Amino acid sequence: MQPQLVAHRGWPARYPENTLVGYEAVIAAGARFIETDVQLTADGVPVLYHDRTLARVSARPGAVHQYDWAALRRFAAFEFERFGYRFARTPIARLEELAGLLQRHAEVAAFVEIKRISVERFGADTVARKVLPLLEPLRGRCVVISYDPGVLLAVRERGWLEIGAVVDHWRQRRARRITALRPQYLFCGIRSLPRWRRARWEYGRVGVFETSDPGLARWAARHGAAFVETDDWGGLAGALWPERGPVPPPAPVPAPG
Repeated sequence: MQPQLVAHRGWPARYPENTLVGYEAVIAAGARFIETDVQLTADGVPVLYHDRTLARVSARPGAVHQYDWAALRRFAAFEFERFGYRFARTPIARLEELAGLLQRHAEVAAFVEIKRISVERFGADTVARKVLPLLEPLRGRCVVISYDPGVLLAVRERGWLEIGAVVDHWRQRRARRITALRPQYLFCGIRSLPRWRRARWEYGRVGVFETSDPGLARWAARHGAAFVETDDWGGLAGALWPERGPVPPPAPVPAPG
C-alpha cells in the first residue's frame, strides 16, 4: 500500500520553504498534492509563511503581522543558514500568486494551513474573510486546514466545506471542538499513529507529517495514512516508485546579482 505524497511547504530539501520557485519545481517534478502555510500581513494580505518570526527564513526582525505588504515584499525568503545567498532574490510569496500557479495546473490539489498566530492577531472571521476569496477559483481541489478549530468553523460558516484539522498526536483527534466540526481530513504527527491497528478517521481521511524516509512512509500507509507530507517530494517519490523512472532534477536558479 502506497500513500499519496504531499509536497510539504513546496520542496524544502532543494528550495526555501513556501516559495513560488519551490512549488513550481515540485509541480514540474510531478507532485499532485502540495501544502502551504498562510499568515496575514499588518494590512491583511495573505502570504505564504510558516514561522512566528521572520528570523530563520528571512533574516529580519519581527513577525509577518508587524509589517504591511509594501514593506514585507522587499524581504527575501532565502533561509540563509541552509542556502547562503543562493536564493537571496527569492521574495516572500502571496497566497494570490500561489493560487494563480495552481490555476495553471488543474491536476494539482492543495492543503492550505492557516497559522494560529494570524488567528490570534486578527481573529478567525477576519482571516477567513481575507483568505477564502483567493481560494475560490480552486474550490473542489483545495482543503483549508489548521490547528485552530475556531478558524475552521469560520471557514465552514462561509461556505467552504472541505476542511482539515491538524493535531500533533493522534489521540488529540477526540477534542470536542474538532469532532463537532466533522472535518473531512485529519493531519497528525506520523509517529503518533497507533502501532497495533489502522488509524481510522470516521469523517474522512488521515494525513501525517512529515518524513522523507520511504520505510516510514510505507509504514504510515499500512497504519491508515492516506497522505504523507514530505520535505523531499522528489527523493521520496523516487524511492517509493522507482518503476516510474527518475524524478526530473530541479531547475537551475540564477545566482544573485
